[in-house]
Amino acid sequence: MELTGAQRIEASREAVWQALNDPEILRQCIPGCQELQQSSPTQFTARVVLKIGPVKATFSGAVTLSDLDPPHGYRIAGEGQGGVAGFAKGGADVRLEAEPDGATRLTYSAQANVGGKIAQLGARLIDSTSRKLAGEFFTAFARVVAPDAVPAAASAAPPAMDELTP
Repeated sequence: MELTGAQRIEASREAVWQALNDPEILRQCIPGCQELQQSSPTQFTARVVLKIGPVKATFSGAVTLSDLDPPHGYRIAGEGQGGVAGFAKGGADVRLEAEPDGATRLTYSAQANVGGKIAQLGARLIDSTSRKLAGEFFTAFARVVAPDAVPAAASAAPPAMDELTP
């Protein structure tokens, strides 16, 4: 599955870069995140509770950042185990572009694979859940990084430019 999109964030590229590398900010923004610890400047461990259709599971996993190009972007790769629910692994390329008015355009291209019980739920349910989670993350991220701009940036829907392909 692939998920691509863009989000305008009403903050400088440097501020967005700092927030994308701050485990406390990320913990607040990742839906269902119970724990996020940074073990090195490029490695994190996480515990996230997710509900996908009728399946609710706690995923424990690791995330690694690579191809760092501060403050322009990086590659993120992760893998999580959800016990009997299965596993998820994937990665994303994240790019930050400064807008002329001082805001930042964050673009991403993510790929993910799931296996086990969650894979049996069907691509449509997994895709719609992924889109919903991305929307929740970006709404929360915009609220934390640029709290004064929330009315313009926040919405219940995922970013308008999201595209999902199986």
